[in-house]
Amino acid sequence: MKTLRLVLSSSLLVAAVSFLAPPAAACTNLLVTKGASADGAVLITYTCDGEFHPHLRYTPAADYPAGTLLDVKNWGGKLGGQITQVPHTYAVVGLMNEHQLAIGETTFDGRAELENPAGLLHYWDLMRLALQRAKTAREAIKVMTDLVAEYGYRDTGESISIADTQEAWILELIGPGPGGTGALWVAVRVPDGMISAHANKARVGEFPRSDPENCVYADNVVSFAVEKGYYDPNAGQPFRFCDVYCPPTPKNRRYGETRVWSLFRRAAPSLNLSPDYHRGVAEAQPYPLWIKPDKKLSVADVFALMRDHYEGTDFDMTQGLDAGPYGTPLRSRPIDWKVDGVAHAWERPISTQQTGFSFVSQSRAGLPDPIGGVLWYGVDDTYFTCYVPLYCGINAVPESFATGQLSKFSWDSAWWVFNFVANFANLRYSDMKADIQAVQRDLEGQFLALQPAVEATAVHLAKTDPALLTRYLTDYSVTRGDLVVKRWRQLGERLIAKYNDGYVQDDKGAAQEQGCPDGWLRQVIKERPEQFKLPEKPADTPESKLVD
Repeated sequence: MKTLRLVLSSSLLVAAVSFLAPPAAACTNLLVTKGASADGAVLITYTCDGEFHPHLRYTPAADYPAGTLLDVKNWGGKLGGQITQVPHTYAVVGLMNEHQLAIGETTFDGRAELENPAGLLHYWDLMRLALQRAKTAREAIKVMTDLVAEYGYRDTGESISIADTQEAWILELIGPGPGGTGALWVAVRVPDGMISAHANKARVGEFPRSDPENCVYADNVVSFAVEKGYYDPNAGQPFRFCDVYCPPTPKNRRYGETRVWSLFRRAAPSLNLSPDYHRGVAEAQPYPLWIKPDKKLSVADVFALMRDHYEGTDFDMTQGLDAGPYGTPLRSRPIDWKVDGVAHAWERPISTQQTGFSFVSQSRAGLPDPIGGVLWYGVDDTYFTCYVPLYCGINAVPESFATGQLSKFSWDSAWWVFNFVANFANLRYSDMKADIQAVQRDLEGQFLALQPAVEATAVHLAKTDPALLTRYLTDYSVTRGDLVVKRWRQLGERLIAKYNDGYVQDDKGAAQEQGCPDGWLRQVIKERPEQFKLPEKPADTPESKLVD
């Protein structure tokens, strides 16, 4: 039989999007188990952060003859190698497949010497291949770990969130170094009723080695660490994957654990979690891998958790001189910098202008797969995005989410429309925030309120006309995406008119002078007390007024 070759390139693999540059190691994941969600769904979130223009993709299911080979290409399009294709692959929308399996990730780097340039598969290859080949989280873990065992793992450390209709798992893996084989990894199931999170730092600590229902791991995950001198079994300390393969430092605690702390503190205020660990305080205890939320979380609650600049805490990015007169939480990169040789760093929030896309996946056991799986998808900054419901049973995506390029602005690109609004809002953030959130609440509120009715019709079609079900779900998802982009463009045009040349239009369209907030003006005067002060006028001088 003639061998068939297929190309598996980065543009088809990475989160079902096309990148013009590799994604930055800067993402945030939240995992919510069935028992911790309001509707019994398993939910995971993923913010894919980096300066790139995402393209949302739908990949149909396909069948392949025996002997088919897949070309695996790197970012530059250079052939890395080949793997054997499976007889059948599943349909994928973004990072959710037709069986409601969803996958997200964050990069933790870890020990730089363990990156293996001879390995074939990057983490994005593993994610995409698992979605095409697995129905459940457990199957996805086996697919990914079997692949790296056979073909090698090329990347630095990675934390991967995996959800199906029943379970949520975290898989953490890192390479064996140049010339090594396979990967060092551990996967743990998040207990039902709990939530977990990770953000660019390994999080799995101690793990059970004799409980395969809840934990699986590489045979050499401990022995390799002993051989390399990373872990001394005679030192009286337990083996902790995160400490051994991603040693905590003040920098990675500040950068990653602050986001985990903020997710946990808002989901479970009763825990009163201390900021000491993420601030690098000596002897402070790491945050638990999972916690029980104070209440069961709805999809809307999870949207809200992913929108955060540490508001209301000592690390609130909307406060202080660095936030400017209008309380913007955005800071220009790089995130770390020096003044007079002294190192400093901005806070790294969950919501960042560098987000390319994000999602909240919803996997539900009580509904047929095409209906039960919903990928709530948004582009750009999570704080100012609007999540669109994309059912996993669709066969097309909104065109505006699948087009555009980083180098050229276009109103036809959803990513550019959202970037325009978010960037313009930075001029007068504290005021424009309310305008943007009003539209955001209206649209997301509509989608959530309509969900039961939409799905009741879908369930009926699933029983009577499966082909019409696909068309129905596709039409609904695509038109919701089109509606969101249309409303966001209108919002951007309204913001330009309302906040023009430093004035703010009132309800009648009249320009009003609103000036800068008093607190910021006091900071200006404190820094330069004489420059802006008007001279005292003599008592016999007629009253005058400065005219602009």
